[in-house]
Amino acid sequence: MDGASPRTFDCDVLVVGGGPGGSTMSTLLAQRGWRVTMLEKARHPRFHIGESLLPANLAIFEEIGVLEKLRALGHLKLGADFPRDDGSYYTFRFDRALGETPPYAFQVKREEMDRMLFENAREHGVDAREATKVERVAFDADGVVAHIEAAGTKAALRARYLVDASGRDTFLGKQLKLVERNGKHQSAAMFAHYRNVAHNPDDPDGNIISVNRFAHGWAWFIPLRGGDTSVGCVCKPSYLKTRRGSDNAAFMAKTLALVPGAERRMEGAECISPVRFTGNYSYACRRMAGPRWILIGDAWAFLDPVFSSGVYLAMYSARQACEVVDGALREPAREMALQKRYAKHLRHGYRRFAWFIYRFNSPVMKALFADPRNVMQVEQGVISMLAGDVFDNRLVLSKLRIFKAIYAIASLLNLRRWVADLADRRRQNRMRIATDAAE
Repeated sequence: MDGASPRTFDCDVLVVGGGPGGSTMSTLLAQRGWRVTMLEKARHPRFHIGESLLPANLAIFEEIGVLEKLRALGHLKLGADFPRDDGSYYTFRFDRALGETPPYAFQVKREEMDRMLFENAREHGVDAREATKVERVAFDADGVVAHIEAAGTKAALRARYLVDASGRDTFLGKQLKLVERNGKHQSAAMFAHYRNVAHNPDDPDGNIISVNRFAHGWAWFIPLRGGDTSVGCVCKPSYLKTRRGSDNAAFMAKTLALVPGAERRMEGAECISPVRFTGNYSYACRRMAGPRWILIGDAWAFLDPVFSSGVYLAMYSARQACEVVDGALREPAREMALQKRYAKHLRHGYRRFAWFIYRFNSPVMKALFADPRNVMQVEQGVISMLAGDVFDNRLVLSKLRIFKAIYAIASLLNLRRWVADLADRRRQNRMRIATDAAE
């Protein structure tokens, strides 16, 4: 391989973070013959949300050789439900998507899937270490030195290239002061696992994820293997600040009582995990790459998880970043051009998800999702977006552009109702928050 003598470096590529993005990146680079070290600060298995996968992701699981292992861990997912005002649901089924994405995906317990991916990287020759924290890194003319700590022992590790796959820790983004919170879309979440959650009547086998809007945000119901269900609420941070005391389970139950349709589903349900909270969700780093470093997945940006894009974007960005790192190590003069193309490509796909996410709770989007029309295959284009097909399929992208035009026209036609509804919801939220605070 080109470049410095292997004796100069402990590895060719250092990957910080052992989640789906880091394990995928490490495996792909090892498949190309590079010496990869992956450092994970925790130990597997560790609890994580992001349990609902997308059909577009299955090709990547197959590429790294774990599709059948994933199938054994997963619960079949055939689409997504979005509620109507009358209590019924409209189901977007993946088998109606345009393009060639599979007609299904899986829902998984992340602690199981993440451990499987981590072990798969080891099987491919990656030096994958757990309970090893990267405290800081320093770049020089030829590579990067990482100062690490494991079991109380500090050490230094030298690599030719650094991949930050640290997720929402945004390790390198914080060190380089690149992280910017998203002022347009702020949210926080609480979530837990439950047993005996009822399925929708139209989905007796629990193969559909349900996304329910309510006054303070939206809620998810994700059926998992073994009969468990992941339930979570993504809310405005101002609402979560109304929580009083330390009884997280009671606050979760109080919030679910506000979610239309949740009462029937949660009747008789048993909470089998702690109720966890996480802070402001949305952010992005100003840069995605630089000399001898690159960010992937949540280490670069995190979107509201309403369309279950997190794991897919982490693994997809890893696959794209693999081309950058592999190319830069073989031909250093190409690094800047490869990084520029990578950043442009990823930003376009993220923006397509973000456009829908930022408008998800608007009255117009709610109406369009509750009663979609397949004029010019626009509904199928939206289903393709929900399946993760947002990067290269020109047919899908053309349908999404038509949907945006429909949204704009509907917004203009319903501007007065939209403004009145927004004012009413804000008034009700202020009253509710004041009442809760008084209690």
